[in-house]
This record gives sequence, C-alpha cells and structure tokens, in this order.
Amino acid sequence: MKVSCLQENLARGLSIVSRAVAPRSTLPVLGNVLLAAEDGQLRLSATNLELGITCWIGAKIKEEGSTTVPARTFVDLVNTLPNDQVDMDLTVRTQTLNVRCGAFNNDIKCIDAQEFPPLPPSDLDDGLTLNVEDLREMIHQVTFAASSDDARPVLTGVLVDVNGGEMTFAAADGFRLSVRSAHLSTPSAGPIRAIIPARALSELGRVIADGEETLTMSMPPNRGQVIFRAKNLEVVSQLIEGTFPDYEGIIPTSYTTRSVLSTGSFLKACRAADIFAREAAHSARLRINPGSELEPGTVEVSATAAETGSNETIVDGTIEGETIEIAFNVRFLVEVLNVVSTPNVALETTGSTSPGVIRPVGSEGFLHVIMPMQLGR
Repeated sequence: MKVSCLQENLARGLSIVSRAVAPRSTLPVLGNVLLAAEDGQLRLSATNLELGITCWIGAKIKEEGSTTVPARTFVDLVNTLPNDQVDMDLTVRTQTLNVRCGAFNNDIKCIDAQEFPPLPPSDLDDGLTLNVEDLREMIHQVTFAASSDDARPVLTGVLVDVNGGEMTFAAADGFRLSVRSAHLSTPSAGPIRAIIPARALSELGRVIADGEETLTMSMPPNRGQVIFRAKNLEVVSQLIEGTFPDYEGIIPTSYTTRSVLSTGSFLKACRAADIFAREAAHSARLRINPGSELEPGTVEVSATAAETGSNETIVDGTIEGETIEIAFNVRFLVEVLNVVSTPNVALETTGSTSPGVIRPVGSEGFLHVIMPMQLGR
C-alpha cells in the first residue's frame, strides 16, 4: 500500500471513525483503525463490534492495499503533523507503516487487515431517505432520555417507528420519556420498528457532515443491524433485541394547569435551582400560580440544601388552570429545556403526583414526559 493524502483530511477522517474504537478489548485489532487504499480513495474504518464507523477521504493511490494501525498512536501522530501532504507506505512483510510529512518520518507497527472484523456489505437498494437536518434534531431531542443502565437493555436504546410517511423516535429511562416525530419526504415501503442503541444514534448525530442534505437508512433482513449511509460516511450499528415498553400509555391525555413560559428564563431558573438541589437528589419544587387580571401568572422554582442554602427564582408566564405545587428532578428539566428550540415552552400538569408534559410552543412533533418527585416538607 502506497498512498498520499492531506493531513487535514486524514485528521478529520480519524476524528470521525476513532469514536467507534474499542477502548478496552480482548481483541487487539479492535483498538486499531483499518486503512484501505482502494478505488482512488482512502477508507478508514473502526468498530467495537456493536458500532462501526467508516469514512472515505480523497487520496492519491499509488499502490492499493490495507492494514490496521493502533488508533491512539495514529490519531495523536496525525494531529501533530504539519498541514501538508502525508505519504504512507506499508511494508507488508513486517506490517510496518511508514508515515512521512514534511520533516517528520515515523514507523508504526500494524496488525494485518485480515484480522479486522469484516464490515457488512451495504444493501442500500431498499433504504429510506432521511433529511439530515431533521434527523440530527430528532437525535438531539431524544437520545438524552435513554437509560445508561444496562440492567434493562431496551431502555438504553431509541425506538424507531416508521409508518408510511411518519417517523417517530422514542426514548425512556423509567423517569422520563422523549418522543419526536417527523414527516418523511419519501414514505416507507413498509412499516419499520426497531430499537437502535442511543449511543450509536448520538455518534451518528455528531459525525454527519453539515454539507450533507440526505442520508439513507437501511435494515437488511435477518442481520439485526441498521446501516446509515451518506456520501462519504457509513455508520453500522447492532440493533437491540427485545420489546420496547408501551410508551403511549404513559403520555397524559389531559391537564388541569398549562403554563407557557420563556424557554430561556425557565432554563436559567432550573439551572440556578440545580446548584442547590444537587445534595437533595436534584429535587426542585415548582409553585405554579395562575395570577389574576392585574398580575401575570408565575412559576416559582425553588430548591433547598441542608448544607449549601436555598434558592428561589420566579418566572412570569401565561398560566391557565389551577394553582399547583409539584416537584421534579431539576436536572431532567435542564436537559429537556436545552433541546427545545422554540422561544416559549409549555408545561402541562395535572397534580403533584401525576407526570408533567413539556411541549415547545408553536412546534408540533416533540413532547417530553417527566415523572414527579415526592414533595419535601
């Protein structure tokens, strides 16, 4: 293998695929990145057997071939090289990769590419075309609500439900639920229902290039995998087996109080409360007062900590319904308000022991259900 490419392109490609490198593995080759010089491009691939990321960068191929390089060593090296042409030459017999750039000359010990797990062929003929901007926002608004506890694997994933021209993402961890729907420009040929690991979707959201307009999602039959393919990028993930809970059953269908608040003001109030709520399992109290004809409605966000002190912030809003006191995990409130893109947000509540629902005002398709905490004295 003899190949030349630009340092900035190589560094960018490595930053994309290295996120799929297995940090600790009994298979040394999983700590490596596959380099394959073929078809006038340099292909970079990494996998931890659950998630695989491949990207292609422009390169001058003098001799085709492939090898795997230790990811950490190679990434650190490439990031220190000058912004110039990088020449790579593999000695197959010793699996040594010579990397030259400007005054830098390096030899890296590699592992034969044949030991690298084979990546699945892309069956993209029946793929679903997705809008990149919509997909990125859907991922952003849902994945944070997935569980990080492996005790219930299905809750560490995102349920993807495609029916006709509608696509829905849902994630829950037992204390909160995020649901985001979007219309598809090209309807699905048949219904799709699968659980994709939240981490895989998060990585996809990070690595999708800004210049991309669409990508293709396909789920080859009987492989238990999902493949996302853009122009120069491919992300492959194992699906999670199991049955996702019936999340629609826990979404409240009515409310007694609806508070419309400035998203920014509510977020700042929650952030301030969380400083004091950290010692008390992040519990913050919301006192919702509809106000009167002369005075606006208010939501008072407060938190108390035995050692730190107490905090109280009043947020003005348009409030319809009854006066209510309810406690929430304020860190959960901060996380959902961080992904609301509209200026105003609605909080719908029924009682101190019933779930609250957060919806962006003026934007359909997203809702977040948050379970209440016990009101402290």
